[in-house]
Amino acid sequence: MAVKKSPRFDIRNYSDIRCPMDGLLTLISGPWTTYILWLIRNGGEMRFGEIKKQMPKISSKVLTERLRMLESAGVLKRRQEDTIPPKVYYKFSNRGEELEELLDKINELAQAWSGSRKSLDICMKEKKL
Repeated sequence: MAVKKSPRFDIRNYSDIRCPMDGLLTLISGPWTTYILWLIRNGGEMRFGEIKKQMPKISSKVLTERLRMLESAGVLKRRQEDTIPPKVYYKFSNRGEELEELLDKINELAQAWSGSRKSLDICMKEKKL
């Protein structure tokens, strides 16, 4: 009996020039994506509504698209409880956890360049995003 292999993930698919670094940066820098990752980085497993509440200016449609894209890229895991209405949770997959140090470094650099010691989540709240 043949074992069915799942297709191998290739980050270069996110890049028009098929460059792994460009693919990763394109994946994580899409509209709202970095902040979604930052929220989950700091909040752990979060429900859709919890994420949406932190981002009132994002539409539900765009948030759903971003979460699905991150899930299909293997960055997030989606868990659904069979309740009415369904409860849907998102958290980092193993691949997503590999981004934690990078997100922390980007936040550190952003603080240094802005001359501020405020974390990204505080800055976003101040802008009322």
